Amino acid sequence: MSGLPSPCSAAERGGGTSPIDALAEAIEGHPQRRLIDRALVSLLSLCRHESEPEAWHMVEGTLADISEALDVFRPQRDVRKVSVFGSARTTADDPSHALARELAEEAVAAGFEVITGAGGGIMEAANLGAGCEHSIGLNVDLPFEQHPNPVVSSCNGRLLHFRYFFTRKLFFLRESDALVVLPGGFGTLDELFESLTLIQTGRTPPMPLVLLAPPDDPFWLSWHEHSLATMRQRGLISPEDSSLLFLTQSAREAMEQIGRFYRVYHAAALRQDRVELLLNHAVPPPALDQLNRDYDDLVDQGVIQAAETIDERGFLRPCLRFHFDKRRMGRLYQLIDSLNGLDLPDAIPALR
Repeated sequence: MSGLPSPCSAAERGGGTSPIDALAEAIEGHPQRRLIDRALVSLLSLCRHESEPEAWHMVEGTLADISEALDVFRPQRDVRKVSVFGSARTTADDPSHALARELAEEAVAAGFEVITGAGGGIMEAANLGAGCEHSIGLNVDLPFEQHPNPVVSSCNGRLLHFRYFFTRKLFFLRESDALVVLPGGFGTLDELFESLTLIQTGRTPPMPLVLLAPPDDPFWLSWHEHSLATMRQRGLISPEDSSLLFLTQSAREAMEQIGRFYRVYHAAALRQDRVELLLNHAVPPPALDQLNRDYDDLVDQGVIQAAETIDERGFLRPCLRFHFDKRRMGRLYQLIDSLNGLDLPDAIPALR
């Protein structure tokens, strides 16, 4: 937290205080003291029962990944960000390369920072389009292929080196307000399915997910018509789960879709059995009545209620609250789309 001393600061200054003593001092009066105590209980349990070195390497590496990532993202916390996924093997003469660069240029023009995996190919193209000052690279230590591209390598404080894929994925989803996926291989598809799984199960708040390929490139259209359609036909996903993503062959249309997603909708707080949708604009009573009629099947009990809540910056915002089944995330996306389509003359994309 800003303004709080580092738990290890005294020891690092050579004052003789151990990290444990410095931690005890730092957490006094900390606003998240209860959660810190719970984390320390978990560490205490590990200390008592685990002595295997590899286990402690994993614990230390995970905590280091999280700490370093939070440090990098903290100054950009109030800026919207789009993560761009795609193959590191895409060459500069591939149409996808130019499209990724164009997408990043459009994103920056719309007020977004651009997050990539920091590698070559699609990732480097997106960082080139965004420029050093608007790029953040999330590299992962690999024995081959994944070396930071020169754009993010030249940016002070804009490149992270993750030890683990799972902590890297955590921050892709935690820090992103939109995801754009261009053609790629196993790694790209892994990122796509990981994102879809976390969105579908309500483990991450709703955000736009766009599949982008150049004109006349059937990569995503083929995947959508065959793989996704087969899963839907066999009942392996819900019919409305197709609403979790959007296909396009235009960088501008991709950003227009992302902008529309935040036209009225701002953010969501997902609880165990209910949701709170934070909004940029209040929903008029007649429109709220219509939403209750159209989405009665989404609400488990009661109705969709208009209220007010405090957002992440401490500002009062209009919101909608209701109980719903988290297995209906596709239907929730349809509700968000209906919200964003309301005829509100002063509603414009709130991308910053």
